[in-house]
Amino acid sequence: MQTLWFITNPNSGTTSEAKCDALEAVFGERGLTLAGRTRFPADPLPTPAALDAAGVDTVVLFAGDGTINAALRALAAWRGAFLILPGGTMNLLAKALHDETDPHKIIHAAHGCDRRVALPYIVAGEHRAFVGLILGPAASWFRAREVVRKGRFGRLRAAVRGAWRSTFHRRGVAVTGARGLGDRYQAVFVSPAPDGLEVTAVDARDWGSIAQLGWEWITGDWLAARAVTESRTEALQVAERKPVLALFDGEPATLDPGTPIRAGRSLETFIATRAEGPAA
Repeated sequence: MQTLWFITNPNSGTTSEAKCDALEAVFGERGLTLAGRTRFPADPLPTPAALDAAGVDTVVLFAGDGTINAALRALAAWRGAFLILPGGTMNLLAKALHDETDPHKIIHAAHGCDRRVALPYIVAGEHRAFVGLILGPAASWFRAREVVRKGRFGRLRAAVRGAWRSTFHRRGVAVTGARGLGDRYQAVFVSPAPDGLEVTAVDARDWGSIAQLGWEWITGDWLAARAVTESRTEALQVAERKPVLALFDGEPATLDPGTPIRAGRSLETFIATRAEGPAA
């Protein structure tokens, strides 16, 4: 790790322009060369060719799950290394790769670490999820989350009301391929695992479950929502006749009926400073 490209999103998670600038100072302290910086989404993500032309060996990502997902997909074929720093709400990828939660300490540790690991992810059509995939009516809570993120609290009531109606009044989503799942659920959470996919289905029919699910969404910790069915599989399929709302690492997309959902694995490109290896 010597020549870096720094990708940030100053408006996501726990990041800010001041914190991003402070990390640049750490690069200088370690004698690292900063070849470029991308402030996403205002700036376009770099291409593999641009990184190679600049002599970059490591892309440093300090942002939330959505920005990290976009960058990893854009650079999926690039052969350099990625250093993931905790810059979002949950920071699951960073926690899987590092013992530390302080970005400054992670940079110092990574400078002397040459170990790269692969990470599992979820594949559904052209989409990827490194943290998790959510299917079903409850995914509509992302609109309320975005209102909070942008500080538009005057719109929060309308956003919550719309998410509530979607979760409570719409039919649940049906998926096939995982043992033990019932007919329909308000939300199906899919997480990547080293040996396949972990599936958690939530049946939020009563107001208490819906209230909890919505609150966890708004506060960011959607994995804490009440689960009623858990399973493990190698592949799933959307068993619907119409397109389904899905969230890939928190970012919305639409999946067509019958879309297969399977497990994938990245190249060994992620710098891991954990003593025992990645926790993913």
